Amino acid sequence: MWPPPLALAADLVRRQVAVVAANTQAVPVAKAATTAIPIVFITGADPVAAGLVASLNRPGGNLTGVTTLDVELGPKRLELLRELIPTATAVALLINPANSNAGTQSRGLQAAARTLGLQLHVLHASTERDFDTVFATLAQLRAGALVIEPDAFFGTRSEQLAALALRHAVPAIFQYREFAAAGGLMSYGSSTTRSVRG
Repeated sequence: MWPPPLALAADLVRRQVAVVAANTQAVPVAKAATTAIPIVFITGADPVAAGLVASLNRPGGNLTGVTTLDVELGPKRLELLRELIPTATAVALLINPANSNAGTQSRGLQAAARTLGLQLHVLHASTERDFDTVFATLAQLRAGALVIEPDAFFGTRSEQLAALALRHAVPAIFQYREFAAAGGLMSYGSSTTRSVRG
């Protein structure tokens, strides 16, 4: 069993590492452990809204990094689907309730759906077993399209989600290019791979 995250961060501080690299979940722990060692992060959230940095152009403190703005791009994905499928009046949103951004993702898309005159159904999946239920529910709801919100769990299952969307004839959009390459309708968003290499 792994030690608690704060203990791991404290160990890095004791070792006097030159820099700490952290993902969204690890940044608050690393931030709590040190104000001296530089912390470089990658996050899908707005780092200012998440309280990680003071501003994008002047982060301040010992934190800096890259954001893919996953949450902020959600409404644009919905808008693109609406433009491509103007006859759709109901759209579904797939989120992982275990994702710390799930609430923000849902609220942002609900507001965008109201602006676009769409009914938005929020569906949840946090395991592969949930996918069959989600796609069965889509048919019952007669949802004309599906927006899949960015999530590490979904990202590692892009091909599976694309295959399910094809099998159920549901136009779907996801952040990652791999989804569209595997047969999903389209993707719109930044590349996590390029962000990490950046």
